[in-house]
Amino acid sequence: MAEDDGRASVVPVLVLRKITQILRSFSVDQPELTLQQIIRTTGLPASTCQRLVRNLVVEGFLDREDDHYRIGLDFVQWAAPGTFGLDLVRLTRPALQALRDRTGETACLYVRHGPFRTVVSLAESRHPVIRLFVVGMVMPLHAGSAGKVLLAWDPTARQEAVRHGLGRFTDHTVVDIDELTEQLAAIRRAGFSASFEERDAGAASISAPVFGLNGELVAALGIGAPLQRVSPADVERLAPIVMELARDASRRIGFRAETPFAVRSATEL
Repeated sequence: MAEDDGRASVVPVLVLRKITQILRSFSVDQPELTLQQIIRTTGLPASTCQRLVRNLVVEGFLDREDDHYRIGLDFVQWAAPGTFGLDLVRLTRPALQALRDRTGETACLYVRHGPFRTVVSLAESRHPVIRLFVVGMVMPLHAGSAGKVLLAWDPTARQEAVRHGLGRFTDHTVVDIDELTEQLAAIRRAGFSASFEERDAGAASISAPVFGLNGELVAALGIGAPLQRVSPADVERLAPIVMELARDASRRIGFRAETPFAVRSATEL
């Protein structure tokens, strides 16, 4: 009896693993696949794959039209309740805290509202000397690394910022539209933004984009610190950490690496 129970507990896991392989073969890039494509992608034996695909269609996990299959609408509807009650702040909280812990600096999550950015979540540094941030704090888009991330990946943000006006806050604030456009193109290529004393004297920040389920920009994740602790010389060390945890935040809200970006960068307009 014990041996039978052991087999019963293992066999379903093996079947579920194969089903998972089949479902994961679909993506935003390839939402429809033939049976042969599914077999090649999963590496499953043809007979096994054919049998499982047929059963998945019967149960509503897959839909079939002619020779092509796609994720079933029933499956999508069943999954929908899993998103209820979830929000950007709660889902990205682990990434935010990890960013604070790994860099030692205050980590902030920003979203855009018109020509401004707002802190919607933060994990405060434990250093006695810190840059002051509070949830609800509103700042311009064109001054600071997080704002420039929002400008670089959001095609409407640049228009909003220019329409509002590029005000000067320090001697390092970029107020020339051509210079700003060049910076945004460089930020897009690098995958992150670093700024020094653009909004406040003695302040530094490094930020990276957070993408949503469909590849759209939803937020910027970054660190803010006194210039005495984060200087241009520290960017090479800290930027990869910021980008890594921005990717983690993106994954936590449903973004998949193979998803094409749903929006163009502001510099491509």
